[in-house]
Amino acid sequence: MAGSSRASSRSRRSTPRGSRARSTSAGSAGTRKRKFFDYPRSGYTGLHRWLPSWRFMLGSFLSGVFLVAGAVVAAYATIDVPKPGEDVQAQTTTVYYADGSTVLGTFAVQKREIVELDTLPEWVGNAVVAAEDRTFYDNKGVSLTGMARAFLNNVRGGDKQGGSTLTQQYVERYYVDKTTTDYVGKFREVLLAVKITNQESKPEILGRYLNTIYFGRDSYGIQAAAQSYFGVDAKDLTISQAAMLAAIIPSPNNWDPAVRPQQAQARWQIVIDRMLEDGHITKKQHDEAAFPETVEYVRSSKYEGPDGHLLKMVEDEMAGEAINISKEKLDRGGYKVVTTIQKPVQDQLLTSVGRLLKGELTDGETPPSPNLKIAASSVDPATGGVVALYGGPDFLTDQINWATYGDGVQAGSTFKPFTLVAALQSGISLDKRYSGRSPMTLDGWGDGDKQVTNFGGTSYGTMDLVDATADSVNTVYAQLNLEVGADKTAAVANAAGVTTPVQDNPANVLGSATVHPLDMASAYATFAAQGVHHDAHVVAKVLNANGSVNYETDGNPERRFEQDVMADATYAMTQVVERGSGEPYIKPLGVPVAGKTGTSTGNISAWFVGYTPTLATSVALSQVGDDGRSWNSITPFGPSPWGGKLVEVTGASIPAHLWADYMGPVLQMEQFAKERDFPPRADVGDKPTQRPTTTPSPTPTPTTAPTTEPTQDATAKVPYRLQGKTQGDATAALLAVGLEPVIVTKPSDDVAAGRVISVDPAAGTRLPVGSQVTLVVSSGPKPQPTKKPDPKPDPTPTQTPAPTEAPPAQEEEGGGDGGGA
Repeated sequence: MAGSSRASSRSRRSTPRGSRARSTSAGSAGTRKRKFFDYPRSGYTGLHRWLPSWRFMLGSFLSGVFLVAGAVVAAYATIDVPKPGEDVQAQTTTVYYADGSTVLGTFAVQKREIVELDTLPEWVGNAVVAAEDRTFYDNKGVSLTGMARAFLNNVRGGDKQGGSTLTQQYVERYYVDKTTTDYVGKFREVLLAVKITNQESKPEILGRYLNTIYFGRDSYGIQAAAQSYFGVDAKDLTISQAAMLAAIIPSPNNWDPAVRPQQAQARWQIVIDRMLEDGHITKKQHDEAAFPETVEYVRSSKYEGPDGHLLKMVEDEMAGEAINISKEKLDRGGYKVVTTIQKPVQDQLLTSVGRLLKGELTDGETPPSPNLKIAASSVDPATGGVVALYGGPDFLTDQINWATYGDGVQAGSTFKPFTLVAALQSGISLDKRYSGRSPMTLDGWGDGDKQVTNFGGTSYGTMDLVDATADSVNTVYAQLNLEVGADKTAAVANAAGVTTPVQDNPANVLGSATVHPLDMASAYATFAAQGVHHDAHVVAKVLNANGSVNYETDGNPERRFEQDVMADATYAMTQVVERGSGEPYIKPLGVPVAGKTGTSTGNISAWFVGYTPTLATSVALSQVGDDGRSWNSITPFGPSPWGGKLVEVTGASIPAHLWADYMGPVLQMEQFAKERDFPPRADVGDKPTQRPTTTPSPTPTPTTAPTTEPTQDATAKVPYRLQGKTQGDATAALLAVGLEPVIVTKPSDDVAAGRVISVDPAAGTRLPVGSQVTLVVSSGPKPQPTKKPDPKPDPTPTQTPAPTEAPPAQEEEGGGDGGGA
C-alpha cells in the first residue's frame, strides 16, 4: 500500500501543474514518431514548450567550448614564431622642408648596446618584473585576469589598456616590431607569447626584453639607458637606479625626472614597494633606497643650432593628439615628414638675426646684451603653416624656444588691435573721437584713482581711432577698452590665435598679458586672411614608409571675424606704417604693410608684428637676468631710427629694423609678391559726423580751448617733424595750418639752442582751428657751475649747429599700462 500511495501522490502532484501529459495508452505511444529536431518541444505546454532543455543548453555550450578550443589549438599549432626584429630593420624618419625634397633633419634609433643578463645585478631584472609583470616568473606568457580587466575597461569607454604581460611586450617589440592595438593582433601576440614561453627560458626572455625596450632619451636597452640617465654601465646600476628606469618604461618621455620629477618619483616609490612585497629586496635595502639623481641629458647633435628648435617642434607636433606618432615610433617608423618651413625664407631669417647679433644692423655701435632673447616667426595666412621661425641660436645650449616659450613674452601695445576689432564688432566706427590727454584718471580702470599715461607722458587733443592707432595712444585705448569691455578684447585675442590666458581686466588692452611670439604671428595672420583663422602648425604631411598618406592638414580653416571688420582694422594698422611708429623702417620697403609696434612698461619687451595679404611675421625682443629666469629691461644698443643716440629699445627701433631687414627680401619672393593690396576700408559702425544732433561724447575734452568757436570740420592737424626744427620754421608751420604757437624755453644738453625739443599736443593731433600748440624750445645746455661763474647770461644764439634729432614722442609708443604691465 505504501508503494501505491506514493505513486498516487506523484500523479496528484504532476497532473494539476499541466506541465506534462503522459499517454497511458501503450498502443498510441507505440505509433507516435519522434521528430529529428524536436522544437517547439512536443509533450509540453505553455512556456516550457519553447524553452530549450538543459541537455540542449549544456550540449551547445560544450560544443562551443570544444570548437573554440579546437580553433585555438589549431591556431597555436599553425602559428610560426617570426624571426626577431633586428635593429637594422628600423627605418630612419626623414624630415623635409616645405618643398618635400630638401632634408631638414632625421629621426632614428640613436643608442643601443646589447648586454648579457648574467652580467647585471639581479635587482635590475627584478625591478622591471615588479614594475611591468609581477607574475612573470609563474605565468605561461599571458595573464587572463589582466586581459579581462583591460577588455572590460575598454568596452566601458575608459583609456585604452592592453593588459599585456612582460612576455607579450617582449613579443611585440622583439618579434612583431610594432605596437599592436587591435584585438586580432593582440590574440596573435597571446599565442606567440604562450609558444615562446614554452620554447625560451624566463631569463632568456627577460634578458632580450631588457636589451629591446625603449627608456626615453633616445636610449634603447638597459645599457644605453644607464648611460643616459646616470652615466654608468648597466652592471653598476644601484637598486634605486634600476627601480627608476623600470618605473618610467610605460611613458619614458613624459616621466623622465628632468621633465616631470614628481611623477617619476611617485612611480619609483611604487616599484620600490613592490620589490619589497615580492621579496626581491630586503627591508633594509628598501629603507635605505632614495630617489636617484640623474645626469644632464646630452641630446644628439641633430638638434644642434637654430634648426634644432624646428626639429623639436616637429617631434612634439608628431606626438600630439592630431597625428599621434610617439617619439619611439618616429625614431623607427621610416616616415617622410613634410614641414611648412620654406628654406629660402628660413635662411633669410637666420641671416637677418645674425646681422643683428653681429652689430651689422646697428652700424656696429653698442652690441646687444648676451642675455638678449630674440624670437621671430612667420605664418602663412592661407594655411596657418609656419613658414620660418627663430627660437634661439642653439637648441643644445638653450632648449627654450623663445618663439613658443610656455610663459611667453609681455605683449605690449601689440594687443591694441584686438580691442580695435572688438570695438568695430560692437558698431564703433574708426571715426569716433576720444581725448588723448595724459595723464588720465578713468573710473573702472583699477582700484582707487589709477591713472593711465601715454608713452613719454605726451598729451594729445581729441582724435579718432585711426590716429590713436597710428600714434599708439594709451589713454584713448584705455577708454575704448572700458567702453567695449575687457572680456571682449580677451575673446578677440583668443579667437584670433592667442593660446595663452588673457585676463579679463581693463589693462589687457595695453599688453599686460604674456603671449607666445608664434601666437601673435598666427593672430595677425587671421587678420591678413580677412578673418579666417588657421591653426598654426609646422607639419603639413606625413607619409608612411610604404608611401601611403598617414596625415595631412589644411590648418582647419574657420571664419572668426567678418571681412568688413577686418578691412577697417587693417586700414588703421596700415597707418602705423604710413605715418606712425612703424614708419622709419617699414615704410621704405615700398610694400603695403599693416602692423603694430609694442613696448612693455620698463622696456621688458619690444615688438613689431606686421602682415601683408600673403605673410604675417612677429619679432619680439626680451632680456633675462643672469639667472636665466628673471626679466630685465632690455639694455639699449644701436642708433635711434630718428638718428642720434638710442636711449631705450622700443618696438619702433630694433624689432622694426629686424622685421624690415628680414621681410624686405622675403616679400620680393614670387610666392609672397603675388598679392600686395589690402581690401579697401569698409567704414563699419556709426559715424559721429553723420549724427550732429546726438548727445556729445562723455570723453574728456582737450585741455586747450580754441580761440574761436569752430565747426566740427574746422580742424587742423599738428604737423609732423617739428622736433629739431628752428623756432621760426616750427612757428611758420603751425601758423600755416591755422594753429597758434606758444613758445616755452627749456635747457637741453641734447638739442641745440633755438631748436624745438617737443610739441604739445603731439604731431598728428587734430585740433580746432585757432587752438594753441606749445613748442618747447631749447635754450642751450644747462649752465655748469664753476668757482667763477660767468656773470653774463647766455643769450639765445642766432646760429645753431646741426641737430641730433630726438625721436618724436608719438612715434616711440609704449605698451605697458603705465605701471601695471
